Amino acid sequence: MKILAIETSTMLGGIAIAADSGLIAEVRLNVKSTHSERLMTETDHLLKQSGLMISDIDVFAVATGPGSFTGLRIGLSTVKGFSYATGKPIVSVPTLEAFAWSFPYCRYPVCAMLDARKKEVYTALFQWDGEGFARLINEVSIKVKRILEDIRLLSAGKTIFTGEGSLLYKDEIVNIMGEDAIFASMDKMVTAPSNVAAIAMKKALRGEFSEPVSLVPFYLRRSEAQIKRDD
Repeated sequence: MKILAIETSTMLGGIAIAADSGLIAEVRLNVKSTHSERLMTETDHLLKQSGLMISDIDVFAVATGPGSFTGLRIGLSTVKGFSYATGKPIVSVPTLEAFAWSFPYCRYPVCAMLDARKKEVYTALFQWDGEGFARLINEVSIKVKRILEDIRLLSAGKTIFTGEGSLLYKDEIVNIMGEDAIFASMDKMVTAPSNVAAIAMKKALRGEFSEPVSLVPFYLRRSEAQIKRDD
C-alpha cells in the first residue's frame, strides 16, 4: 500500500509518500506564499523523484485540523481532487494527533498547541498508551492559562509542549509549569507530513476511510468571515 499525505494546517506545509515498508519521500516548506501556489508543484516533484505516478497511490491522506482556515481548505480540496480523479479512498488525520506522533513511546504527556488568534490556542493533550496516543484532553480552542490549569489537574509531572502556540506563549507556560514544562526541539515544533502518513496507514489497514463528499475541515470555531456574515 502506498499513501500520499498532505499537511497544510499551518504556514509550514508538506507532503509525504509512504509505503508498508516505510517512508519513501517527504518535503516540508516554510515560505511566505500560500499553499495553493506550491502544493501541486511540490506534489508533482515528489512523485517524479520517487519514480511514481499519481495512479500508483492507493490512499490519499490529509490533516484536517484544527489550524489555518485557508490552509485546511486547500489541502482538503487537493486530496478530494486526487480521490475523484483516481477513484482511490481518503483517510483524514487530526492535526494535533499528528504532532503527538513525533514523540512515540514518550512517558510524559504531549501537549500540542497552534495559534488560534484572539489570545487562544488550538490544543489537545495526549498520552502514549503502548500502541498509540490516547487523548487526555480533546481538541479545544482555549486560553493558555485555562489549558495549563487543566494539565496541572491531570498530570502532576512533566509535560512536553510542541507547536507554534507553545513558542508564542512560552513565557506564560514557564511561569505556570516551571521546570515541568519541556519544549520540543526545533524539528519537532512543526508539523510532519510523514506523521500524517503513518497514522493514515494504520487507519487505512483498519478500513477507516472518509467519505469525500461529507469530509470537511475540523475548524473548532467559525472563521472571521463567517462571524461577520452572520452578524
